[in-house]
Amino acid sequence: MSSFIIEGGHQLKGEIYPQGSKNEALQVICASLLTSEKVEIRNIPDILDIRNLIQLLKEINVKIERPFDDTYTFQSDSVNLEYIHSEEYIKKVLALRGSVLMTGPMIGRFGKAVLSQVGGDKIGRRRLDTHFTGLKALGAKLNYDEDRHVCEMTAPRLRGKYILLDEASVTGTANIIMASVLAEGVTTIYNAACEPYIQQLCYMLKNMGAQIEGTGSNLLTIQGVKSLHGTTHRILPDMIEVGSFIGMAAMTSSEITIKNTAYHQLGIIPDSFRRLGINLEERGDDIFIPVQKKYEIETFLDGSIMTVADAPWPGLTPDLLSVMLVVSTQAEGSVLIHQKMFESRLFFVDKLIDMGAKIILCDPHRATVIGLGNRNKLRAAKMTSPDIRAGIALLIAAMSAKGTSRIDNIEQIDRGYQCIDARLNTLGARISRIDV
Repeated sequence: MSSFIIEGGHQLKGEIYPQGSKNEALQVICASLLTSEKVEIRNIPDILDIRNLIQLLKEINVKIERPFDDTYTFQSDSVNLEYIHSEEYIKKVLALRGSVLMTGPMIGRFGKAVLSQVGGDKIGRRRLDTHFTGLKALGAKLNYDEDRHVCEMTAPRLRGKYILLDEASVTGTANIIMASVLAEGVTTIYNAACEPYIQQLCYMLKNMGAQIEGTGSNLLTIQGVKSLHGTTHRILPDMIEVGSFIGMAAMTSSEITIKNTAYHQLGIIPDSFRRLGINLEERGDDIFIPVQKKYEIETFLDGSIMTVADAPWPGLTPDLLSVMLVVSTQAEGSVLIHQKMFESRLFFVDKLIDMGAKIILCDPHRATVIGLGNRNKLRAAKMTSPDIRAGIALLIAAMSAKGTSRIDNIEQIDRGYQCIDARLNTLGARISRIDV
């Protein structure tokens, strides 16, 4: 287990490039299973979750090469379908939530898939009903082994169907899309997620020969084809990391330029930070954040307290609420943070309260932050990272605090952020990594 030691109170300055999108990478890497031809994917982030997924693909005999640090090729022309029933495979699937995205392409191309109670962040219940319902509608049959907690899925041939999703699940939508592109007939997915990750997956699949209409909307129409071919695909910059850097610059009163952000794919993220009083400028495809001695949270037009809440795209992504909550602690003004999707994601606020933040945890989904600006600087503390997004939020808090903080269980941060300590240290941060 590793830890970060953070000496807080240092201003940052310079340019930083966001990594490739973690959420997109998990989807498009799994989509390479849909063809026997070679697929090249560029701008893949070198993070723990991605490394584990790539290793899992190697173990089912996908041929993988790495011509450049951020580029991999995948060729699934001799997949070992027997291995997916092994206890070793099930054990590895358990540790990686991203492995759920192998289900759609496996059932779509090979007619079989094995799914277990996949791991990931401990942020509350993350049900897979949307995945199962959609795949069953296409013709997949489920056999659940209660003793092993394993679901085996089979389908000699999937057939297109009209599917109304019970929720706009991103991974659920991705799995159903990947299963549908090789199904017989037409599949219609209504209430589909339409995040940039899903749009990118659709663009990649269309380049492979899939027939998909409605990309970017919540209504997708997919005409199944007999086979797909290889392609080359480039992953977008990670919008969650872009948002994290915006919050970090504000919290540390720093001047930072975030390079190559794919600005027009960020949706309402920049304006959401502006509502917290943060100045940021669009400079081409870059974002410039100037030094701010203070920033003030807006109120609604009637003077009532601002509410920041997550919502399906094009609403605000839930992955940034932890960062926005931390940023609000050092603003002037009050805000209600409403995390609708996950009932445990706000429980890290007790660590911020220990650091001196003025926060009222109203219930598992809502927290009121009373920002006192420079009058209430955070103090250093010893903390443990509970999940990826809370982990980066705690790191931002520690960088702005007085004194030296320690964050344990940073493997959670490494799952989603590539060499974050080294990259921030080049801007002037003081972060040391220790192994314990």
